[in-house]
Amino acid sequence: MAIKPNKNDMPVQEAAVRAKNFSEVALGYSAEIAVAEADRCLNCKGRPCVEGCPVNVSIPEFISKIKQNDFEGAYNIISQSSSLPAVCGRVCPQETQCESKCTLGIKFEPVAIGRLERFVADYHNFNFNGKTVKPVLNGIKVAVVGSGPSGLACAGDLAKKGYKVTVFEALHEAGGVLVYGIPEFRLPKEIVKKEVDTLRQYGVEIQTNVVVGKTLTVDELFKKGFSAVFIGSGAGLPRFMGIKGEGLKGVYSANEFLTRANLMKAYEKDSQTPIMHAKNVAVVGGGNVAMDAARTALRLGAENVYIIYRRSMAELPARKEEVEHAEEEGVKFEILRNPIEILGYLNENDSRDTKNGFVTGIKLIKCELGEPDERGRRRPVEIEGSEYVLPVDSVIMAIGTSPNPLIKNTTAGLEVNKHGGIIVEEKTGATSKLGVFAGGDAVTGAATVILAMGAGKTAAKTIEEYLSKKGK
Repeated sequence: MAIKPNKNDMPVQEAAVRAKNFSEVALGYSAEIAVAEADRCLNCKGRPCVEGCPVNVSIPEFISKIKQNDFEGAYNIISQSSSLPAVCGRVCPQETQCESKCTLGIKFEPVAIGRLERFVADYHNFNFNGKTVKPVLNGIKVAVVGSGPSGLACAGDLAKKGYKVTVFEALHEAGGVLVYGIPEFRLPKEIVKKEVDTLRQYGVEIQTNVVVGKTLTVDELFKKGFSAVFIGSGAGLPRFMGIKGEGLKGVYSANEFLTRANLMKAYEKDSQTPIMHAKNVAVVGGGNVAMDAARTALRLGAENVYIIYRRSMAELPARKEEVEHAEEEGVKFEILRNPIEILGYLNENDSRDTKNGFVTGIKLIKCELGEPDERGRRRPVEIEGSEYVLPVDSVIMAIGTSPNPLIKNTTAGLEVNKHGGIIVEEKTGATSKLGVFAGGDAVTGAATVILAMGAGKTAAKTIEEYLSKKGK
């Protein structure tokens, strides 16, 4: 039978409809479509797709199960490597990881591995009613700081080996960036809750509203009987450009804007969380977070939303799918532009300093691409005299985040780099402090969900080896 050259399309909501609601955009494969897509897999002996997966999911094996209509069998294979398959199937950049290594992709479009993973996980979550068998506890306690993808991956792997794992989460809901950063229309929170509940069934305890570094310290965790600590606290400290006007009302970090919308549900009519429902919004940045912020602003009622990016469309770091969805929904792209000032005015009844005024526009300067930088990307060069003002009443800065300094400032002997990231041994996740391990955005700065999970899994393996030697 001839191989179908293109992926089977993912059913989605119509753009004009979805731009006005927070329901999930992608609707998922049916069983029939999933089997048809699985039939495109060549089942290569070399398994190059597995090499491209940071958590080494046995991809050909789970796809073979789909071909046989054994969807639960496919889930069992995936769950041996991944603690969050329904999440990964939705938000991982498969196009630059597993799918980029797909042999079929040499001549045709690669197999839609991410869409198949999502289908299998959703099938299991909807149909499986059995109880997870808890492993026998070995009596050793491990603390995990942060319930984002890195922390959950580490906790899941250790719990399955019999360790008593307690996860400490600073916010009131578990999930980290999965609940506060990624919008409902890309990753429904019910999906995250289901994945977290599965880990609880393995015995993982999750304590929310615990700020490690303030409520208690890393050293105090050891005093409470924990034999090892994994730090997966993410990178929640927002960055700004340092330009004039960033203190005006209507200027947000993407971190705050998305947290208010996602975790605190500012889009609901009875929400107690204040958020500006601006008519004209500028989002500065070109990554996935920028796309999330722009598309959220549209759904909150904005008439015009602009992505401000200093390079060209070809250099946008966001996933191609997210850029396409944003364009379809009406987001406008102001490319080769760099902000140099945010403009504003004072309300007549506001007698305070001008920094408390309201946004009226953002001053941009045009750019052109020059020579490549140290990472091979062509540098944006500002064009003198090309400044102009884009009228907006809100600006969202989506130019990256850094690790929160709270843990490093309260943990003696924990070395960090100049960006505040915890320094670890790359292959183990071990830090400079004995018994403390780290991974994910707390180490690298803002990165992808799957890379954070990979770091959590690496650390879990190292922690097990460390505790095994310690016990001898």
